[in-house]
Amino acid sequence: MKIDRRNLLKTAGMGIVSAGWLGQESEAVESVSAPKSQMKLGTVTYNIAKDWDLETIIKNCEKTRFEGVELRTTHAHKVEVDLTKAQREEVKKRFENTSVKLVGLGSAFDFHTPDQQKLRRDIEAAKEYMILAKDVGAPGVKVRPNGFPKEVPQEKTLEQIGKSLRELGEYGQNIGVQIRLEVHGSETCQLPYIKTIMDVADHPNVGVCWNCNAQDLEDAGFDANFDMVKNKIFTVHINELSNDRYPYRKLFAKLNALGYSGFCLAETSGMKDEGDTLRFMGYYRALWLAYQDLL
Repeated sequence: MKIDRRNLLKTAGMGIVSAGWLGQESEAVESVSAPKSQMKLGTVTYNIAKDWDLETIIKNCEKTRFEGVELRTTHAHKVEVDLTKAQREEVKKRFENTSVKLVGLGSAFDFHTPDQQKLRRDIEAAKEYMILAKDVGAPGVKVRPNGFPKEVPQEKTLEQIGKSLRELGEYGQNIGVQIRLEVHGSETCQLPYIKTIMDVADHPNVGVCWNCNAQDLEDAGFDANFDMVKNKIFTVHINELSNDRYPYRKLFAKLNALGYSGFCLAETSGMKDEGDTLRFMGYYRALWLAYQDLL
């Protein structure tokens, strides 16, 4: 009998699932006729690679067979707007000469400030960051909502964020760079708010970075929350795959049913020792592959 991951999972799957290792699947995952998963695994430099320079990131992703990376601003890779034209070209070439794809750049721009002068500065700074993305070969920039100013009605803040994203989406369309809104913030991470922002932005170059928050399960529940933005998902951040309180198997099944072939990026803690982090990445990838084989 040929032994492979799929056969092994079929024989061991009932025990694994009943133990909760692959997520709360006493709850049925919808039965859909979907092709084999085309999703790809990558990482965010927050936090697993925040202390690695660019060469180390690429080397370690190749070694552990992570296929891509999102470079979050302020980390040791130093891919920032102060790079010269020649340095930007060098970053682009580094990725082109490896099996690791530069999935995107992760910014901390949020656009909820009531200070209109600061808002304008942040929008223009985001445009500079998008030019950096274009120059280094990154197809998108991640931004985020990060809260509601107490002195401003929530509807006005959501409209302001959405209009800011529309302006950036139009700008990015001209240079080939997407805007990806991370589902983020203590309140603004709630999916009805994210949907409102997307509706205001109303631009094909503006989408969502799904973030696997506990709040995804609140209010109307995971299915309804996912469906609110399912057609706008550009990228996905995943966290601790061993967390059986989050419906990862259902998430992957839903993404696969949509034909999602983009990246799921590990946004999880590494370890102090680089060797231990690489070992962790190996186990993480194995669990990721097990989930994909169950689709």
